[in-house]
This record gives sequence, C-alpha cells and structure tokens, in this order.
Amino acid sequence: MAEQDYDLIVVGAGPGGYVAAIRAAQLGLKTACVESRETLGGTCLNVGCIPSKAMLHASEMYHEAHSGALAKFGIDFKSVGLNLDQMQAEKTKAVSELTGGIEFLFKKNKVDWLKGRAAFTSANSIDVGGKSYTAKSILIATGSSVTPLPGVEIDQRIIVDSTGALALPKVPKHLVVIGGGVIGMELGSVWLRLGAEVTVVEYLDQILPGYDGEVRKEAAKIFKKQGFNIRTGTKVTGAIVNGGTATLTVEPAAGGASETIEADCVLVSIGRRPNTEGLALDKAGLATNARGQIEIGHDFQTSVPGIYAVGDVVPGPMLAHKAEDEGLAAADFIAGGTGIVNHDVIPGVVYTYPEIASVGLTEEQAKERGEVKVGKFPMMANSRAKTNRDTDGFVKVVADAKTDRVLGVHIIASIAGSMIAEAAVAMEFGATSEDIAYTCHAHPTHAEALKEAAMAVTGKPIHM
Repeated sequence: MAEQDYDLIVVGAGPGGYVAAIRAAQLGLKTACVESRETLGGTCLNVGCIPSKAMLHASEMYHEAHSGALAKFGIDFKSVGLNLDQMQAEKTKAVSELTGGIEFLFKKNKVDWLKGRAAFTSANSIDVGGKSYTAKSILIATGSSVTPLPGVEIDQRIIVDSTGALALPKVPKHLVVIGGGVIGMELGSVWLRLGAEVTVVEYLDQILPGYDGEVRKEAAKIFKKQGFNIRTGTKVTGAIVNGGTATLTVEPAAGGASETIEADCVLVSIGRRPNTEGLALDKAGLATNARGQIEIGHDFQTSVPGIYAVGDVVPGPMLAHKAEDEGLAAADFIAGGTGIVNHDVIPGVVYTYPEIASVGLTEEQAKERGEVKVGKFPMMANSRAKTNRDTDGFVKVVADAKTDRVLGVHIIASIAGSMIAEAAVAMEFGATSEDIAYTCHAHPTHAEALKEAAMAVTGKPIHM
C-alpha cells in the first residue's frame, strides 16, 4: 500500500473532533482535522453551548439588578439600563478566546488544520477544496444542525434558529419559541429576562422531553411563575411573515380548530439532525440509518474498517461532553489502545434558572426495569439555598430496591449543573444511596441536598 498522508484525518472540529485530533496527536499519530468554519470549536463553541451560556449569565445579572430582586439583600439600584450591544460583544469575546485557544492547542500538538469541506472519494481518501488527502483512519465528527419545520421557513430575521436567536439586534416584544426542549427553554429564558413576552409552543403534553416526569412538572411550574406562557399539546402548522411580524397558525396536537399567534420573532427549536450531507458517504461504502445517523461498534468504528464516527452523527444524546468523551475513546482505539465511554452515565443540564440536571435513568425508566426506591429532598430545606434565597427545586435519587445501587439522580437547583457531577462520579463507581448518605458534605452547601435525598431513599433525612 502506498504511504498515506496522515495516520488519522478527523472531519469536523467540534467538541468530538478537536478533542479526538489532539488526543491522537498526543498518542503519536500524524493527524489532520478538517474544518470549514473560520474558527475551530464547531457549533458548541461558535454558536451553541458557549455563546448561549454567556447570554444566559448576562441576562441573569441584568434581571437580578433590574427586577429589584437584590433589594432584600440591601442592594438598591436607582436605575438599570440594558446595553444589548455590549452584552453581545462580551459574548463574542468569550467565544473568540475559546476558539483561539483550540487553534493554539492544534499548533502545540502539531495537528494540521485542513480548511474547507470534506467529501469522501474512497474509504481512505477525502477531498478538501479540490485537494486530495489520504489516511490510514478517518474519523467523522461533523456534528448536527437545526431540524427544519415544514411550513416555517427560517430567514434569520423574523424567524430564526438558535444561531439567530443568539444575535438578535433588539429585544423582541413577543418571542414565540417552537419547541419546549433544552434549547428552546434556555434561549427563551434569555429574552424573557431581557424584557420580551415569551410563548413556548410544545407538541408534546409536557416540556423538556426525556427528563424525569416530576422534574418536567416542577420545571413547568417554575417557568410559568417566571412569566413564560407555555402551550403544550400544540403544533405549529404554518407561518407567514409580513413586514416585521410573523403570524403562526397553531392547532391542538391531537387535532382540532386552528388559531393564529402573532410575534415579532419566532425561534424554531424542535431538535437537531446529524450533519452527513455533502460527505459523499456512499463513495466510502457507508450509509446512514433511518434517523440519519452513522451506526458504530463498541470501538466507534463504522461498518467500513478504518472509518470511525463520534458525537452527534452517531446514536445517543446530542451533547458536547458525550462527543468529547467519544472523541477521546475513538482516538485511543485508533492508536491501538482501548477507549472507554460509559453511556449509562452521561449527565445532561438545562442552563435555565434554576438549572435542571439529570444523570442515569428517570424514575419511569427505572420502574420499567424493576423495583426502585426513591429519595427526594426540597431545596427549600437546604440551608445554603435558604440563605441565598434560591429555594426553587429539589434533588431526587432513584435507587434499585434490592441492591440500593443509584440508578439516576435528578436535580432542579440554582447550581444543579455543578451538583450533578458528584452524582455522575458516584454512579461511575457503582455507589449505593447509602454511600452518598454516609459521605460527609461541607456545610452549608447546596450539595448537602444530594446527601439528604440519598438519606431519604431509606426514609431517614434529617432536615425534612
């Protein structure tokens, strides 16, 4: 066989791709990464996870100051103004710092950046901008993009996707969010706090599909209290834009009379689909499944030897950290080692306020597999939450009734995204609820609520 240009070519520089490229280079493989954006980091760093968190944080601070919520702590503001341009500029700065950091890491680890779009020309060769490259192994990490909604055309002016919703030039008077999932609720939160009226239209009977049933109900209560207008069991069948206004036609999901809703901004966030278009997978002997995903084995290798895939293009939750772990593991396999990802312990976080975090099985899923015990502790009874006046939510621990092994943990709390890490570590080591209950937690901290919820599994919490 003729000598290859690279040991590994990674297609896509998002969380799965850039991490895989760096790890492969660290393991001694001659590595290149293909990316068509002007900056590295993929959707997550450029127009997803990172800029949305910047806007969420900034909008939280604005709302705290503007709403008078800080007055009870003795902090009075005479007047609070919103400089949206500066808020957007700070978001852009954070994105630039992080994407630039990845470019530095590529140079440090001697990863070649092949700028352009990749298309397979054979099982071990790709074309990038008219130039051919070959490799012993090729890793597909092209991520995902917004799922379109028939009858609702995105123009990034009045009707936007998540990218457009992060760069609105002004606060909408009325924002309609189509889809009550993670992205819809997060971005809806940003603009609600900045002064928009926000209506969420969700096809299912509850928001946040996939989360624990109790969490979904409690979250809906909290969001409605914050001012969200949430319409579940409702579908959008069409949209007409006239000037600066969109008129949506909606009807009950189960069927019935239609009505219209007017808005000056509409966010379409009904999910995401794998990015495989334009890759010419057929020339490599690959095909996608019914959901447009690339099927893989335990080693992240596809049906074609030497071609691997990770992240949003393969089955599983579309989460940046899941893609990162898969990228690391795939690189280990490609380098001749063994990579490990425990797909049963992948935490998920909704970065609203309060945050919502989950890892493992929901109570409903666990009950389908056998008998369970459940412990629950309200943040209202947690001393640190009480002191901070952020008492919405609870911690819930689901354990196997016979072995006491923790099967799932679900949290609604101001810092749930950080709290869930302890639960993930505990589950990774096969902890029982008793293990968590007998682990000393610092006082006063929000984390004590997890300890108390674990104690509640056996009916013996202290502060409730």
